[in-house]
Amino acid sequence: MPILSNFYGIIIKMYFRESEHNPPHIHAIYGEYIGIINIQNGKLLEANLPIRALKLVQEWLIINRITLLEMWNTQNFKKIPPLT
Repeated sequence: MPILSNFYGIIIKMYFRESEHNPPHIHAIYGEYIGIINIQNGKLLEANLPIRALKLVQEWLIINRITLLEMWNTQNFKKIPPLT
């Protein structure tokens, strides 16, 4: 799973396989916590991610939603700037 971005100790990843399932989502890893977040609406699909980390990921997601959806559809990996 390629790393798309890394900020405030949070690592953002996305699967790049044809077998990946919908809805389009990212994986956020924060220490021992893992969250799966819907790209389209920012809602947590699965996880135990702390609320503060989730809010940071959601803020980053809003900024990068179009790029992330394009990557999901094309499977073309690229790094995305971190939240600053």
